[in-house]
Amino acid sequence: MKQAKVLTDKELNKVLDVISLYAHAERNRAMVLLTHLCGLRVCELANLRVSDVVNENGEIRDLLYLDATQTKGSEVRRVFVGKRAKSALKRYLQSNTSVLQRTFLFNTQKSKRFNTNALTQLIKRLYEQSGIRGASSHSGRRSFITNLANKGVNVRVIAELASHKSIQTTQRYIEASETTLANSVDLL
Repeated sequence: MKQAKVLTDKELNKVLDVISLYAHAERNRAMVLLTHLCGLRVCELANLRVSDVVNENGEIRDLLYLDATQTKGSEVRRVFVGKRAKSALKRYLQSNTSVLQRTFLFNTQKSKRFNTNALTQLIKRLYEQSGIRGASSHSGRRSFITNLANKGVNVRVIAELASHKSIQTTQRYIEASETTLANSVDLL
């Protein structure tokens, strides 16, 4: 089975530019970036609650704790939120302050909670509208893992960030691009 496309920085920026042209831009931008910058699965995005992301002081959390009902495999998961992801979340919350009054962080345009299938289709459509072939809702997660590997992060650390039980699973996500291969031999 063919794996989801790993996006380059240029392709991700193109997607973000296209997203900005449509309704719900900040919501869609935040969702796509959370897959790319935190490695969130679409089911986790759909199940993300406002209280998971925003603390009692109204600040974005550095670390999200997802319970077993929110994750794949019914396992609790920690998700680290870096500066870029925090910035995307902050922009989204500032663009729609009513989000803070809801249970779930991301709702449809009809103010209903996203289900995983609808969210999968939306993210795929955003990539298609951007002209990115082969991208799917899983592309952000694969890009997250591959980009960490390309920056020299230890595969054990990546497995922990991705919530994989086995580094073999993590290794299947990592794409070896032509550039990475060429740069690798130049290390010698």
